[in-house]
Amino acid sequence: MTPGARVAAAIAVLDQIQAGAVAEQALTAWARGSRFAGSKDRAAVRDHVFDVLRAKRSLGDGAGRELMQRLAQRESWPMTELFSGDGHAPDPLTAEEMAALDAPLTLSVPARCDLPDWLWPLWQESLGERAEAVAMVQQGRADVFLRVNMRKGSVTAAMDALAKDGVTVIAHPDVAGCLRVTGNPRRVKTAAAYLSGLVELQDAASQRAVRRVAVPDGARVLDYCAGGGGKALAFADLYEATVFAHDIAPQRMRDLPVRAARAGVTITPLATEALAKAGKFDVVFCDAPCTGSGTWRRTPDAKWRLGPEDLAHVMQSQDEVLNASAPLVADAGLLVYATCSILSDENSRRVRAFCQRNPDWHIIEEHQDLPDANGDGFYTCALRRR
Repeated sequence: MTPGARVAAAIAVLDQIQAGAVAEQALTAWARGSRFAGSKDRAAVRDHVFDVLRAKRSLGDGAGRELMQRLAQRESWPMTELFSGDGHAPDPLTAEEMAALDAPLTLSVPARCDLPDWLWPLWQESLGERAEAVAMVQQGRADVFLRVNMRKGSVTAAMDALAKDGVTVIAHPDVAGCLRVTGNPRRVKTAAAYLSGLVELQDAASQRAVRRVAVPDGARVLDYCAGGGGKALAFADLYEATVFAHDIAPQRMRDLPVRAARAGVTITPLATEALAKAGKFDVVFCDAPCTGSGTWRRTPDAKWRLGPEDLAHVMQSQDEVLNASAPLVADAGLLVYATCSILSDENSRRVRAFCQRNPDWHIIEEHQDLPDANGDGFYTCALRRR
């Protein structure tokens, strides 16, 4: 595909998303219907779509064609070459479109920060003077991070193995065993280091959260909202503990046995009905369902699909997770509540509401990481019975 054809494809996908399609589904549908597109073409179209979605309002909103024009203008791409009408490229710009591009955009603060108007007050309340800066960070792409499986080898061995497959990395500045991918991130899943279990894909903030938990040797650890099991794998790698995993939707954990075998660790999955019979746990880690506002660089369409009623539903689910997981904690154990959100309504307020309902619990420590160059936004709070 030519660069212009890739832009045309991105326009078509963006129009589908504007009509209500989920970004991943729209991209998958386009790829299935475009067998001529190679892997580099698919990657380029995906990058165009996600670059627009991260900054949709600050690009002026509108239909896919207008959004791609603004993106091309922002990135200083050769506009006349991309919009040439040749082959499968989009039609040339009209006089009206050129005039619109020459006119500066007048944007409100929420639009400049690429947030829905209804969300801006909550965002500002949660982040204070950092609200605009954090929102601007979300307009750019997030780096890919890897966790080195220390049971398989060292950081140096992982770096060397990745380099042999063309994946370049550097060590994270403050998370031990974490690598930032600086070159060829799309090769990671085919690299020998990944296929052998020497490295796992995991954001730096998630790795930092697991390392913050005080897990004594011999502890029983439950990853309560395990999902794909990334944090369960990290606990099993980093600590001499017996690790269990649970998710209310067990199908989310279907790949966990294969991943655990590849990593050389043992993780016991527990169905919901089996939790009560499994005994108490020294650590119950609850990565609760959330808006994902700390990871919107990776899933930018999520913030445009989120509404006030969705946030209210998520908060209810978070309360339910805390209520259901607390009885599973041993008397002297830790309950760790976590989200990849940066909204106070989902984080500190949920924990404090839980403590009001259950005065025998109190906060030991809490941390709020904000999205930046070194990882996503992530919240953790450790609680213990009085």
